[in-house]
Amino acid sequence: MNISEDDVEKFLDGNPAFAKQYFEKKLKTESQDNNESEILFELIQDMQESINMEKVVFKTLRRIRSLIHADRCSLFMYRQRNGTPELATRLFNIQEGSTLEECLVSPDCEIVYPLDIGIVGHVAQTKKTMNIKDVREVCLPFIYYLGRRGAHRGQEAAAHHSAWSKLLWYLVAVIVAINKLNGPYFTSSDETLFLKYLNFASLNLKIYHLSYLHNCETRRGQVLLWSANKVFEELTDIERQFHKAFYTVRAYLNCDRYSVGLLDMTKQKEFFDLWPVLLGEVPPYSGPRTPDGREIVFYKVIDYILHGKEDIKVIPNPTPDHWALVTGLPAYVAESGFICNIMNAAADEMFNFQEGPLDESGWTIKNVLSMPIVNKREEIVGVVTFYNRKDGKPFDEQDETLMEVYFLSGRNSYRKKHNMHMRAALDFPKAAQCKVQWGSVVSLTHPCFLQPTREKLGKEPSECDEEELASILKEELPGPTKFEIYEFRFSDFDCTELELVKCGIQMYYELGVVKKFQIPQEVLVRFVYSVSKGYRKITYHNWRHGFNVAQTMFTLLMTGKLKRYYTDLEALAMVTAALCHDIDHRGTNNLYQMKSQNPLAKLHGSSILERHHLEFGKFLLSEESLNICQNLNRRQHEHVIHLMEIAIIATDLALYFK
Repeated sequence: MNISEDDVEKFLDGNPAFAKQYFEKKLKTESQDNNESEILFELIQDMQESINMEKVVFKTLRRIRSLIHADRCSLFMYRQRNGTPELATRLFNIQEGSTLEECLVSPDCEIVYPLDIGIVGHVAQTKKTMNIKDVREVCLPFIYYLGRRGAHRGQEAAAHHSAWSKLLWYLVAVIVAINKLNGPYFTSSDETLFLKYLNFASLNLKIYHLSYLHNCETRRGQVLLWSANKVFEELTDIERQFHKAFYTVRAYLNCDRYSVGLLDMTKQKEFFDLWPVLLGEVPPYSGPRTPDGREIVFYKVIDYILHGKEDIKVIPNPTPDHWALVTGLPAYVAESGFICNIMNAAADEMFNFQEGPLDESGWTIKNVLSMPIVNKREEIVGVVTFYNRKDGKPFDEQDETLMEVYFLSGRNSYRKKHNMHMRAALDFPKAAQCKVQWGSVVSLTHPCFLQPTREKLGKEPSECDEEELASILKEELPGPTKFEIYEFRFSDFDCTELELVKCGIQMYYELGVVKKFQIPQEVLVRFVYSVSKGYRKITYHNWRHGFNVAQTMFTLLMTGKLKRYYTDLEALAMVTAALCHDIDHRGTNNLYQMKSQNPLAKLHGSSILERHHLEFGKFLLSEESLNICQNLNRRQHEHVIHLMEIAIIATDLALYFK
């Protein structure tokens, strides 16, 4: 059939709708490319013109929202306090027509998400992108929490049908886009477009984060340099040393005010101090005590005021109702030795912070960071408390690290410098030889644990979920009764070394720490098996000896009922320390290491083999595939390592004969 040009023109004139649809479809791709080019150019211009992270990310998210036709976007920043990770709102509910001032969340009004709550917490914890078609079926608390801010009302919950979020870089921020406006949910093309333009926000956040870390490191370096300078100026009086160091570094501490409470170091009172108590004139002391048993008495408080006009107030023999002590926080820190980071002091229920102004200037307490001051003998000599970060935000992990490094620098500088020189003096090929030997071991997993997953499930252990691994381990492990691991009469003569590995895994389950601390079961298997392979084939200090010590510790805790005096975290640390206490033992004693000029003797100095066993165990735990402590927060992890240090070094019998 022949169609002439006149026929086509006549048809198009009579069917304008068809002509419009045809040309829109033909020119859509070209128009879309032009729009994307314009948007990319505008984003690059924004990044060049402004160094303000919030402003650039706000403009980026506003454009992304329009491109993927989302109802709103939000930005959640990652941070850590008290060793616990969390997400806090920075830009909230970016909608069409929103301004930066409307969406920027002030520190006083931010929403804080733990990583185990909501979609944003799940994205940060798993580090995986999520595209959810119906959010009501996945995470209702997320919907409710947004509703509390007024972003959505409860009756509109049915409209919350979709959400999509993406983790930026390595735990820097999470961005979430909510509700597709022109469709039921976000499509794969929306996801691709989102990721494409999100690279600009990601780049800006990386620059912001690196700049923040650079500033923190700069401040930390200045603090250490200035404090070291003042420490060496004054070596006779500890109070003058504290005062000089604290006052010199005040500009780098990033707070409005801080106070130092110095503790009485008297362990045994003189008779004339005890006489009023013995006569009944004064009641005996019944308050808190430091970890080494001293009464918590602050004989001096030094208050450094950095807001407004700088001032220093020294209060000798402060009364318990002094504003810096009446809260109970300094006494708690001195008693426990913990670092306390409080985001909202006025709402805190554990300590009694004054809600109103403390002085005529109208200054109030908003957020607090308190930590113990510890000397080289690990005695708490005082407590320092920082108030109100200058930018209004809560103190974060970088602030904790800065303050902690400052107070530990004097105690550890000589020891670390000595160890550094000793490491440099080592013959590294010899020292690293054992690392190479067992470095290949830690990546192995015995076929007896791998084979069932392949036979029964047809996949590798890493591809199985925790429930599948638990069911297989339940069949493979011997249980608590077969080899009598609860009994003091336990004997390893009837067990193979592999059966001892299974018994070691069983002990962790019996302690109840696998579920409580979310130890991945594949990691637990790899860890115990790698520990067994870390022991050498020698006569006495072999894997059987290591397991026997761990089983004795387990029996004392469970059968001997000593566990009621310890927390689950301490039980985990003690059993792990027992398993590792003689790992990589050479069958010779510390004196032999010194006489033979072994590199370990140069490295460790005292308790040579014990420190080597400790470092070996810590190195195992530093491997992600072996780290049974990977789901602990920072404070818990530090506590476990500290207890392992105490327990393993205590196995040096020479310490008992001094």
